[in-house]
Amino acid sequence: MNNNESNQFKKMTEEPVEKLLVSLSIPTICSMLVTTLYNIVDTAFVGTLGTSQSAATGVVNGYMTILQAIAFMCGQGAGSIMSRQLGKKEQEDANETASTGFFMSFSLGLIIAIVSFIFMRPLLKTLGSTETIAPYARTYITYILLSAPFFTSSFTLNNLLRYEGKAKLGTVAMVTGAVLNVGFDALLICVFKLGIAGAGIATAIGQTISFAILISMYLREKTVIKMAFSNISRSIKTYFEIVATGFPSLMRQGLNSVATMMLNRYAGVYGDSAVAAMSIVSRLSFFPMAVAIGIGQGFQPISGYNFGAGKKNRVREAFFKALIGAEIALLLFSIPMFIMAPSLVGMLRDDVEVIEIGTRALRLMGIGGMGIPLTMMIEMGFQSSGQKALATFGSSLRSGLVFIPMLVILSKIRGLAGVQEAQPVAFALTFGICLYLLKIYLNKLKDV
Repeated sequence: MNNNESNQFKKMTEEPVEKLLVSLSIPTICSMLVTTLYNIVDTAFVGTLGTSQSAATGVVNGYMTILQAIAFMCGQGAGSIMSRQLGKKEQEDANETASTGFFMSFSLGLIIAIVSFIFMRPLLKTLGSTETIAPYARTYITYILLSAPFFTSSFTLNNLLRYEGKAKLGTVAMVTGAVLNVGFDALLICVFKLGIAGAGIATAIGQTISFAILISMYLREKTVIKMAFSNISRSIKTYFEIVATGFPSLMRQGLNSVATMMLNRYAGVYGDSAVAAMSIVSRLSFFPMAVAIGIGQGFQPISGYNFGAGKKNRVREAFFKALIGAEIALLLFSIPMFIMAPSLVGMLRDDVEVIEIGTRALRLMGIGGMGIPLTMMIEMGFQSSGQKALATFGSSLRSGLVFIPMLVILSKIRGLAGVQEAQPVAFALTFGICLYLLKIYLNKLKDV
């Protein structure tokens, strides 16, 4: 190992867990918060154009979640394997895994974009677009598709940086892209009057710039990993391992996308205001969750490195400290959001019906979301330690195996109120299941 690799290994496997967790979590939290804030500001800009335009961004957001699912599958799949390889001091194998994950992500983003262009009309209908929303959704998604390969690969590169313990480098790129996105929103929507097309162009530019900054980190050798075309694996086994390890992320993000589509479709029965309200609630409620997720993502490289190095006691210690930190953070952010719900929803769309629907849904999300840290940490813990089947099951619960039946049942029994209640109820039920999964996870961390 060279000095850079040796120093990084020592840091990840010997530095006090609290200090390491804080240093890895803060950049990720900052990145998540800025990105989430961008989503909220973007929604506010589009909200000035009209209710149907605001709903259109919510519809396309479901598609963007699909792209993120692909990116996270490649990034967290390759990253989990890579961090354990670095923990075992297998540098060449780690270089190959990371390069292969990046290549997969860019290629899949390009293929999905081409297919989506060809099947645009049925795609928008599947996403939950109504006849009045469709024209705006079509305009917005066009620019998202043009930047799709950069969108997927930028999220993949950010995950790879995080898994090797270089979260600060990824934060620079993601924050820069988000800030520029907001700036272009203001310029293209308010100054040049491009409407929802301006929002789409701004998003595409922001993602492309983020990609350029991220890839430059590797080209300038700021990382432990050596990213190169020559390092891309020619073995089908490598691709299989990345997909299998990243499959929980694909399930989690993919089911989030399916959940968003179904939520749009079920809310659409009650008009564009209901779609707009639930879209706004999804973005606002993610703000406190972003802090909890950032702490969880700070835990993942610690878990991967130390699991690979055989230091399971450090993995266990990091798990509980991250869990407690995430729960406290979620509580501190959720309380003011519960109190200020009407103002927050109204800030993004000044429509009486949207505010009424959104306020109740946002408050319910704040209550139900308190169980998310445990479910999230269980998913991340299984994945970062290579427990593929258990990680996949855990990631399928919240937005899939539990949420989808709850949405169907509650919407039939309680109408729009059931649509508002489905996700919070699913969060609560998933928490109960994950208490049992916690016991299994801790048994996996027992020293033999």
